[in-house]
Parts: sequence; C-alpha cells; structure tokens
Amino acid sequence: MPPPVFDLLISARWMITVEQDGEILKDYSIAINNGVIVALLKPTESASVTAKQHIRLDNHVLMPGLINLHGHSAMTLLRGLADDKALMDWLSNHIWPAEGRHVQDEFVFDGALIAMAEMIRSGTTTINDMYFYHGAMARAGLAAGMRTFVGASILEFPTNYANNADEYISRALDERRAFLGEELITFTLAPHAPYTVSDDTFRKVVMLAEEEDMLIHCHIHESAGEITDSLRDHHQRPLARLKALGLLSPRLIAAHMVHLNDEEIELAARHGISVAHNPTSNMKLASGIARIPQLLAAGVNVGIGTDGAASNNKLDMLAETRMAALLAKAGTLDPTAVPAATAIRMATLNGAQALGIADKVGSIKVGKQADLIAIDLATIETAPIFDPISHVVYAAGREQVSHVWVKGQNLMSERKLATLDEQQLIASGRSWRERILAKGPKA
Repeated sequence: MPPPVFDLLISARWMITVEQDGEILKDYSIAINNGVIVALLKPTESASVTAKQHIRLDNHVLMPGLINLHGHSAMTLLRGLADDKALMDWLSNHIWPAEGRHVQDEFVFDGALIAMAEMIRSGTTTINDMYFYHGAMARAGLAAGMRTFVGASILEFPTNYANNADEYISRALDERRAFLGEELITFTLAPHAPYTVSDDTFRKVVMLAEEEDMLIHCHIHESAGEITDSLRDHHQRPLARLKALGLLSPRLIAAHMVHLNDEEIELAARHGISVAHNPTSNMKLASGIARIPQLLAAGVNVGIGTDGAASNNKLDMLAETRMAALLAKAGTLDPTAVPAATAIRMATLNGAQALGIADKVGSIKVGKQADLIAIDLATIETAPIFDPISHVVYAAGREQVSHVWVKGQNLMSERKLATLDEQQLIASGRSWRERILAKGPKA
C-alpha cells in the first residue's frame, strides 16, 4: 500500500506543543489532513512522506495559535479617541457617548475586520469578543477565517442596539440562529458588568445559559470603585452578589478580576470559573494589578486578553503574554512568578479551556485542529537563541509572526494576509476617522 499523501506538512526548527510545560520538539513536522493534525513526525519519518504542500520553517518556532480571551473588536475604530482617563470617566464621558453617535452594523463589521487583521498579524487565531450587532461580528469572523466567540452584550440602559435587557437578549438569540452550524462561530451571553446589570437580568442569563448551553462572559472586579459602589448599593462585594445569583460556574469567563481577596480567589477556584487577565488595559486605566500568581496557585484557570483597542491600544497577544509574565513578577517581587512556559500556556491552552474547546485547539496534539502560528527567530532581535520558549515570551515581537493557520487554512503567509486586504482595511480606518470627527468625537 502506498504511503498516505497529506494535505499539508509543516516542518519547523522548534515546536512548542504546550502539552507539557517546557516541551520543545526539534526538527519535527506536523502532518495535517482536512484541517486536523494527523501526525507528529520525527526528522527521519518526515523525509519519507509526501504532501500536497510542504512548508519548511528552518528558523522558526511553530506553536498553537494565541487565544485572545477578552476583546471588543469593533472598538478598534475608537483607538486613541480618549486616552489617559480613569475607567468610569473614560466610559461615561467619552466611549459611551461616541458609541451612541456611531455604532451600527457597518461600524461593527468594519472595525472587527481591522481588529482581526491586527490580531492575525500578531498570532491570534481565536477571539472571545463582547459587543453589539452580533451578526456583523460573526460575518467578520467568517470573512477573516478566525475562530470567533461572539459575546452578546446585555445592559439595562438603551443603546443604538437595544432599549432594555430583554431586548438585548432577544436580539442576540435571533442573530445567533443565523450562525448555528458554523464551526468557527460561537455565541456567548455577555452581561456587561455587575454595575450595569440587575439581579433579575443576571438570573435570566444564568437560566438561558443552561437552556441553550452557552458560556457567560462578564467584566467583574475590574476597579476598586466597582467594589465600593457594590458595597454601597448591594451591601456585598460583586463576586458574593454574583454567587448568590448563581452566576459562578465553569460557564463563566470573568474579565479582569483585578481586586480579589483571598476568600474570593478560593471562591473562583471552587466554582471552576475562568479569568481573562488583561494586564495592559488594567495598567493603562490604572485599575490595578491582578493577583494572577495567587489565582494560578489556587487552581483557577487563567487566560489572557487584550481588551479593546480603545483601552489598550494594541491587539497584540504576544506583547500581552510578555506583560502578563512581567507584571506578575513585579507585583509579587518574585522573579519565578509566571515563568515563560506558564505564560504561553495561559495564552493558548488555558484560553481554550475557558472557551470549552481544549479538545480541539490550544496545544499541538494529534487529533486537534490545526490552529497554528510560526514565529521567525532568525532576526537580530532574537540572536542568539538559547531557549525558544523564553524568546517567544520575552524577546520576539509581533512583526516576527510569519504564518498563521486556523483549522489548517492559511490566514497569513510570510507576513502577507491571505483572507483580508490590508490596504483596503487601512482605507476603511481612514474613512471612519473622518466620519467620527465630522460628528464630533467627544461628549
């Protein structure tokens, strides 16, 4: 019987599998059929197989694609609009008014495409988003070829999208139906935050999540002011309130979780919630330093997110992974806190676990889908090379991400986007700038 012919064979100098911390396979090849990893081949084995396409990456690290566990993709169009503000000033006086003037289906689609191009160019293959006009976000994900979790924002007050919490929920479910069966598109329920969502609405979200088997994505414990206001208004801290309402479960992805005491860390671990850590946004808005080493030590699943471009202002998961490792060290005065291998796992497999797709992506393993990226280390910025894992976290930049695949489909090769038109997106950004300035960018 003749040997099999693979759809794609990728040979790389180093392979970071993330199956075990610190595991590096040297000069291995990945064989891919129908978007699935079907074999990991030693150098002696790969020489005797054939493939329709063989990509040789002699100076590269091949690793799982990065998973952005918390973002607001369409807000790329508001990048740099209101910087150097405190969180509630930023939201109430700048972002929400600007959104009220501009957010619509076209805004979300165009902004999301720009965001996805940026994310692909920095090695992100999955985005867990939260915003409005969910059909536009899903269409953008399909156009880009990214694995897209569409967070259906839920609030009590009116926006361009809906008038009240019930309308947010019903519109989200209507839009979700159009994309059922699309493997790369998953809808989640995204109650915005404890300070913008009522008890009754949280109860409805919990019930609906169970009925429809959906994840819940929510900003929680982001700022000190949120804690103070909750004690004033509800006579308890936000996490305790959410526990009483039934929100704490493995379905919950809690974005930020900056201000936690020891009891709350234990509570997060006991209920199996996942945390989306956003170090750069937390620093830029002066929200504080999340207790990530303590969360990890307690057994809490922690992934990494960029947040939106309006509060970061980059959607660069490589930079965010580096920042997560460094900030943990600075915050604890412990250089061993969050080592490089742990940071990579947070940005890949932990994110997949939070999203319920760790059986499909997040590590390099036979049977998983081929969501992969390659990072070119043949640059002056990464010379010499002693430890590829260290270099990916501490030395490499997004400009060294050379190739990106989602389910074996090429999204970028040799820094050239395959599914999106870079120049067209730049022109779209310029057009939106003029439209935003014409209506007035600020309150």
